[in-house]
This record gives sequence, structure tokens and C-alpha cells, in this order.
Amino acid sequence: MGGYTNDLLEQWDREYVWHPFTQMRDYVQERPLVIERGDGSYLIDIEGNRYLDGVSSLWVNVHGHNKRELNDAIKEQVEFIAHSTLLGLANVPSILLAKKLVEITPPGLNKVFYSEAGATSVEIALKMAFQYWKQKDSGDFKKKTRYIALGEAYHGDTIGSVSVGGMELYHEIFRPLLFDCIRVPAPYCYRCPKGLDRSSCDMACVQEVEKVMSENHEGIAAMIVEPLVQGAAGMIVAPAGYLQRVRELCSRYNILFIADEVAVGFGRTGKMFACEHEGVKPDLMCLAKGITGGYLPLAATLTTDEVYEAFLGAHWENKTFFHGHTYTGNPVACASALANIRLFEDERVIDGLQEKILFLKEGLKKFTGLDHVGDIRQKGLMVGIELVEDIMTKNPYPPEDNIGHQVILEARKNGLIIRPLGNVIVLMPVLSMSTPELGQVLDITYNAIGKITGEGGK
Repeated sequence: MGGYTNDLLEQWDREYVWHPFTQMRDYVQERPLVIERGDGSYLIDIEGNRYLDGVSSLWVNVHGHNKRELNDAIKEQVEFIAHSTLLGLANVPSILLAKKLVEITPPGLNKVFYSEAGATSVEIALKMAFQYWKQKDSGDFKKKTRYIALGEAYHGDTIGSVSVGGMELYHEIFRPLLFDCIRVPAPYCYRCPKGLDRSSCDMACVQEVEKVMSENHEGIAAMIVEPLVQGAAGMIVAPAGYLQRVRELCSRYNILFIADEVAVGFGRTGKMFACEHEGVKPDLMCLAKGITGGYLPLAATLTTDEVYEAFLGAHWENKTFFHGHTYTGNPVACASALANIRLFEDERVIDGLQEKILFLKEGLKKFTGLDHVGDIRQKGLMVGIELVEDIMTKNPYPPEDNIGHQVILEARKNGLIIRPLGNVIVLMPVLSMSTPELGQVLDITYNAIGKITGEGGK
């Protein structure tokens, strides 16, 4: 490509590109930041300016940008074949990856169904759960058609995943298009939906789940949960034991448990998968984002032999799972995912994260000295810093202040790319980021919050 200048690129971006989750009226008033290259923990723009990637390029990058082993795996596979359909055919990387995913995920998840994005992996899990009960032998099971989902949940932007989503800001406008689900309170301890205090609540949010299940279990197909951390909701970290208790309730009431590990999987919480923290074995697990190391679109929905076998039958019985995507099981994406997992093993990534997690934990303590930091939430290398107008009342900044956006623009001036979720500043650094680089992320974020909110120390 050629025949353009940097100025033309910026002009054409404003003129032709509609950016996701972006108010374009505001965006076109600012000078766009156009990324051209990546190098380890850094993003590099068309003018050669370097920025630490503090959100892993939307929570996907694992081993850093321009990682040789991933580059080589992709190049090698392209020399064989770039794509071949998985409808009635197989390909080598998709077979090898499926076997590897079964080996590294919680026991019992023995079947792998591919797609290309987190939302599609969730859509597949919802449809599998629905059809599973329809094809069970007993007529009573055919009544199980509904889903339980958490308040403030986010599971993607396709219609099914939006239906189980619980973020009004993103989802309310589409309500007429959606199917109804049963909503239970999010385990949002800082702003408890039930107005309780974590020190004495006995996890009343779980008790609410049990109440809903005891009254409605005959009609419930599945419960879907983002294990341990509700990412898009503002890095809401569930209290210890919550996930395990919800899993136990699903088993007790014969409800499938769907673990949406799209954001939390592949090391983000300090273990390969978040479910491992509490020994949870889901019936269906959704994977995406970090699955290819942040290189290519790929997702996987894993499930048990029990679920899979409900779809087996004679051709004329129409028990087939009639779902698929053009690029399902793309060989190049699967080759990248295999190389990604090899790097986890060869470089002992999970072991190396523990020191970084503690470093972040210690470094975040100074943020409590800022007058407008209401809550700091961390699980592994996932961090949410909630800014409030009044720390005593927990009153949030009004939307028109756009305080989170102001903070991230200030951070950008100092060489750090981060994104807000409303009034929550999110830190989700590249997993391979060094501790000195993590220190820079913390310092730049701290100073940006202080400058924008006019803070002094307490």
C-alpha cells in the first residue's frame, strides 16, 4: 500500500470509519490516534510515538506485539492453506487445537465447537443449552427454555448474547428484539444491589439465586456467568466462594452452567482459566480474546459428552446442531492459538504472573490516597479503579462530565493507552509486560486521575 500521507490517513479515518462503542460526533472533533506497529508492550503510531498497551488491545494480547513465535506459526500455516470449511471437512490445526483445549480446560469439557468471537461463542452455548433440553428423552425437560443471568452482565453484542446481558446503557434500546431472561443481582459489593455490607451479608446475592432456582428450575435451561470478574460492568470482582456456590446450585437444580471465560480466560486472573480458582467444572465454557495470543479472531465453545450426545441421532431425526460460521475453525487462527498455548507452557507464563499480580496489588495502594477513588478492584492482571464525585456518598460523576474519557486522554499524552468503562478506569496490561513497565502504567494512571479530578492526597 502507498500513495497516502499521515494527514490523509487521519482525514479518511474521520470520513469513512465508524468506530465501535464510540460517539462519532465527539471522535471526529479530536485528532485520531492511528496505530501502525506493535513492539512487545508498546503500540506505535504513524508518527513513531510509543504507547504502553494498558488494555492489551481490548483484552486480547498475551505475549506482546510482534511476537516471533506467533508470527512464524501464522506464516507457516499460510504456506499450507489459509482457509478450508469445517462443514463436513476437517483441517489439521483445528484438530490439534481441539485436543489441546480439552487437555487444558476443566475436566469433562471434551467437545469443541469453533466460531470467531466471544459473542458468537456465547450465542452457541445458549443455543446448545436450549436444544439439549429439547432433545432429552423426558417431556418434562422440554419446558426448560429460560436462562438466568446476572445484573450488569455483558456477554457480547449479538441478539442472544445481548438478551442475557444486563447493562442498560448498551442493551436497553434493543429490548424489543430480545428474549426474556431471569435476572439475579450482580455480586457488586461496592454498590450492593441489596444494600448490604460484605462483612455481614452472608452472600445474600447467592441466596437470591437459590430462591429463583427453587421456584423456577423446571423451566430454566441454563445460568450464564462471567467467572470471578464482570469485565464490561467495571471489573466487578465476585467475593470468594460465590462462583463455587452458584455452580453447586446449578447441579442441585439440574440447570446447565455456562462459564463465559471470554475476558477472564488465558491467564487474566492469574490462572489459565478463572474457574480453576474455585475448582468449578462448567457444563459449557466460552473462550475467545486471548485464545490466539491477541493475533486473530477465534472463539471456542466447549461442552461435555452428556450435552454432545443429546445431538446424536439418525439424519432424519434432525437432532443436528444447525449452527455454523464461514470461518469456523479457520486453520490460520487455530495455528496461532496452538502457538499461543505452547508459549504459555514453554515460558511458564502463569508462574511468571504471580510476581506481577503482587506488584500491581502493592502499587494500587497509593490510589486509595486520591480523593475521588471510591473503589479499587483487582483479580490477577484485571483492574478497575472506580472514580466518584463524592467518596463518602459514593455519588458517581455525572455522565456529561465524561470523566473516564478525560482521564484516558490525559494518560495518552504521557504514553499510555487505556480505556474507561464509564467512571471506571480499566487496567488490563499485556501479560508479558515487565514490572518496570507495569510501574509506568500505574504512575501514568495515578497522575492522570490526579490531574483531571484536581486531587490532592488524603
